[in-house]
Amino acid sequence: QVRLLESGGGLVQPGGSLRLSCEMSGSLFRFYNMEWYRQAPGKQRELAARITNTFEITYADYVKGRFTISRNNGERAMYLQMSSLKPEDTAVYYCRAWESPQNPDYWGQGTQVTVSS
Repeated sequence: QVRLLESGGGLVQPGGSLRLSCEMSGSLFRFYNMEWYRQAPGKQRELAARITNTFEITYADYVKGRFTISRNNGERAMYLQMSSLKPEDTAVYYCRAWESPQNPDYWGQGTQVTVSS
């Protein structure tokens, strides 16, 4: 059973930084493509960044230049370094793992990020 556990969220002032972590248990992390999603109140969940099992990286336009996604297969973890945070970055951030479109995907429980003065 694959389990994902996010951590690192919290309250930060505008312009500040946070580092989110997503740790996997129950499967071989290196085979999975990993993604960070976020969902703001009253809005749909949206993709923020992706890092594939071959380390290809994609960012949503609204995080380019501010967020950095990374992974460490030895630690079975993915990270999201967030800088220059804005109030509109306030959301619950979720990690998602998937091997291929034909296989099930997995989600973490989310971690709250609040950007406010």
